[in-house]
Amino acid sequence: MNNEEKYSLCALNRIFGFEPKVAHALIAHIGSASEIFRLTEKELNILTGPWSKYKGRICSRALDEASEEVDRLSEKGISFIGYTEAGYPELLADCEDAPVGLYIRSRTPASRLFDYGRSIAVVGTRDISPYGQEWCSRIVHGLAASSGKPAIISGLALGTDICAHREAVASGLPTIAVMATGPEDVYPCRHRGFAEKIADTEGCALITDYPPGTAPLAIHFLRRNR
Repeated sequence: MNNEEKYSLCALNRIFGFEPKVAHALIAHIGSASEIFRLTEKELNILTGPWSKYKGRICSRALDEASEEVDRLSEKGISFIGYTEAGYPELLADCEDAPVGLYIRSRTPASRLFDYGRSIAVVGTRDISPYGQEWCSRIVHGLAASSGKPAIISGLALGTDICAHREAVASGLPTIAVMATGPEDVYPCRHRGFAEKIADTEGCALITDYPPGTAPLAIHFLRRNR
């Protein structure tokens, strides 16, 4: 994928974050993300309607901001992958509201990161009991002993999430932490140290579809759950 298309997907992800289906429909109709930013105002009026809240945001400035963002994050080891790129997780792509793109912090290239065969989501209460922690660890440890060795997907939250991530790393399983903040932030802050360990462990990653600077608001956690 060329850089223009990547920057265009990043811009659309920022514009249509909560309504990715609109972006998917536009891309399917026009043919590519980059072509959307070549449309005239008249053409945008026809496609989105003259009173669309999105029309004014599909502009060259949005594309410039996205390109600056992708290049700046790349220097920090954070990559952006659009949903039409090779390596975008297939199961996520099957969702009708799949994110237009993902920000990824990992030492593993995106083209190989999601090539783990099986994956299991482990989620649960934030106020987990010692008994719950023990069994969460036992379950993940048991999965590590299975022939498939699935990736453990969770949300880096307190309680069950962090317990699953920690046991996955300790047991040699790949683990993916799906965040509800921008790629440069970690919530809760107390998990920052372990989040860095995830990002630096082969086959593991921190991922989010939220752009830099996104705060950990409640609605963001609901959106990331998909």
